[in-house]
Amino acid sequence: MTLTEHARYSWGGDEFLLVEIAPDMSLEANFVANAMAAGLEEQELDGIVDICPANASLLIRFNPDELRHSDLERAVQALEAEVKQATVQELETRIIEVPVWYDDPFTSETETRFREGYHQRPEGSDLDYSAEVNGLANAAEFIQRHHETPWLVSMVGFVAGLPFLFQLTPRERQLQVPKYLSPRTDTPPLTLGYGGCFTAHYSVRGAGGYQMLGITPSPIFDPEQKLADFADFMVLFRTGDIVKYRPIDEAEYTEIQAEVEAGTYRYKQAPVRFTLAEALADPDAYNRTLLEALDVA
Repeated sequence: MTLTEHARYSWGGDEFLLVEIAPDMSLEANFVANAMAAGLEEQELDGIVDICPANASLLIRFNPDELRHSDLERAVQALEAEVKQATVQELETRIIEVPVWYDDPFTSETETRFREGYHQRPEGSDLDYSAEVNGLANAAEFIQRHHETPWLVSMVGFVAGLPFLFQLTPRERQLQVPKYLSPRTDTPPLTLGYGGCFTAHYSVRGAGGYQMLGITPSPIFDPEQKLADFADFMVLFRTGDIVKYRPIDEAEYTEIQAEVEAGTYRYKQAPVRFTLAEALADPDAYNRTLLEALDVA
């Protein structure tokens, strides 16, 4: 592991401890954040209110009347050392297939309302621009590059249920796309967006600045918990989840929407064990192993 020996610890008032694992997002830093979060949950310390892993950090909310600052810091530092020194660094997680209608009319219509003064290329589309800045031939090649490899849910937040996802591919092959020059005041719900090196999956309609790639027919935030995939919690994604996007057409988009409306839709998913060393050593071979789990799901 190439991370610094110790994370940076800082306090936010009386109720928050922030653990900054690294200054930049990386697969290693995110793994440590998720592993520490999982380990802290298993310890079930009295006084812990919430545990929020992010791209390269971990935020812990606690009740200082039940858990002393010094005791919490000591426990988290011990956990950090345990995670970093582990001989085998693994996380039990799952891989989820998510259907996407790329280059759909809903995001395309929104794009036309937010070009001049908002976007770097007022005369084109978000997909055309995304392909151009990555040196790709066209939007179709960008779409292919986006869905052919799996993604890691590195954090969930900003608005309810919105995940940020990091592509599981060598850094030199990662897609990179600037955000809009000025944020839009509208984004269709369930839009798939791209900014920097992250995919963002908009859970609800609202403002946004990521380049819009397409739209999904199935919810990722279900406050009424109507669908079986939300029986335990109203948010679909958890940090550490692996996501494989699958392109669909208008006909399948409509079919899935009907299943969602009927309350019968289920995401295709399978349990997997994510092993950091294998993912770093041979990303392409490891990705094939992850995708094989979906094939038999």
